[in-house]
Amino acid sequence: MPMYQASTGGQVLDLETAVKDGILGGGGGGGGGVICCTTLEKVDLKKMIEQLDSIEVPSVFICPISLEPMQDPVTLCTGQTYERSNILKWFSLGHFTCPTTMQELWDDSLTPNSTLNHLIHTWFSHKYLAMKKRSEDVQGRCLELLETLKKVKGQTRVQTLKQLRMVVAAHESAKKTVVDNGGVGFISSLLGPFTSHSVGSEAIGILVNLQLTSDSITNLLQPMKVSLMVDVLNEGSTETKINCVRLMQVLFTGSNIVPSLSLLVGVLRLVKDKRHPHGILEGLRLLKVISSQESLGNSIVSIGGVPQLVEMLPHFNSECLELALYVLQLLSSIPDGALALKDCSNTIPNLVKLLMKISECCTQYALSILWEVCKLSPEESAATAVNAGLAAKLLLVIQSGCNPGLKQRSAELLKLCSLNYTSTIFISKCKLTRTLQ
Repeated sequence: MPMYQASTGGQVLDLETAVKDGILGGGGGGGGGVICCTTLEKVDLKKMIEQLDSIEVPSVFICPISLEPMQDPVTLCTGQTYERSNILKWFSLGHFTCPTTMQELWDDSLTPNSTLNHLIHTWFSHKYLAMKKRSEDVQGRCLELLETLKKVKGQTRVQTLKQLRMVVAAHESAKKTVVDNGGVGFISSLLGPFTSHSVGSEAIGILVNLQLTSDSITNLLQPMKVSLMVDVLNEGSTETKINCVRLMQVLFTGSNIVPSLSLLVGVLRLVKDKRHPHGILEGLRLLKVISSQESLGNSIVSIGGVPQLVEMLPHFNSECLELALYVLQLLSSIPDGALALKDCSNTIPNLVKLLMKISECCTQYALSILWEVCKLSPEESAATAVNAGLAAKLLLVIQSGCNPGLKQRSAELLKLCSLNYTSTIFISKCKLTRTLQ
């Protein structure tokens, strides 16, 4: 039985003990035995390490220099083991010490640690072959479920779709199997005017996890399919709603389709639901995709989207804030959008609070919106803005390390406020001296 000299503690382990004690990830019994050498030699160690990149590796297999698994372990005279290429690089830099203990070396020879090499190869082979078996089992299960779907209807179809959705969500190999075997086209064909919401929900949950081709996207953009997605978005569970908006992000990017008011209502309803932060994020991402078209901007304004987004600003995290401000900036460039922003009492106070607080990008969007609002009604907006502390915030932007464009816009907005506000009060509000003014 081959022996392994551990690098710490001087403990000697044989291969069987290593498996039982968990060094190889085995649990003693239950089929966790050692794989035969002939099988090991057929699998390239480098390939196994790359494909098992996310797995936790026993510390005894890690090179102390690179902190990566060793493929050619060698031992120094101090008893410490390293990856050959790493220790040779250490020597080439002029070091003649052991990197771990910093002891002076009395012998510069490198002894191949064949036992540890075998142990590493065995452990990775065990994990790799187990992974391959799981993958093959998953692929077989996917094919079985796809075949079943072609034969069943009603509640059995719903249950089969649910099983396939769970497999696809959990395994990358399942996604590829479904795509390679025509699953995208078949599952897309299940979406139609007479599709039940339960079937639609499960089908959308599968499609959102698959790589869609341009032809698949064109097929899914058929009005009757989009209409079903909108219905599911408005009536489904939170998970289903999130899946819908994620799928629509893919479908609507680069397309000229005009979403219905019902779709926009459903997205805004998801964005307003504070109980589900992930739903808020996905809803805002979809709004960003579709709000760049002017006609859609007017639609968002017409259903009251502007005040809804403004009122939600204090509750958004930084990522959601950036998306929401991007959408509001686009809407502020539309006459009706700018008017809706002006008419919302919390627009200016909420935006002023965000200046120089989140990111330069958020500050840029907020300044653009404030400029459009103040320009629309200078006297009224200037008073509200200065009372909300805008002048002081603008001075911070001007004196900061922000890009010149932001400073220029801040200076223009500051001038607009000063021209439409009582001079002495304005100076007091932003704490300017007459010289600075």
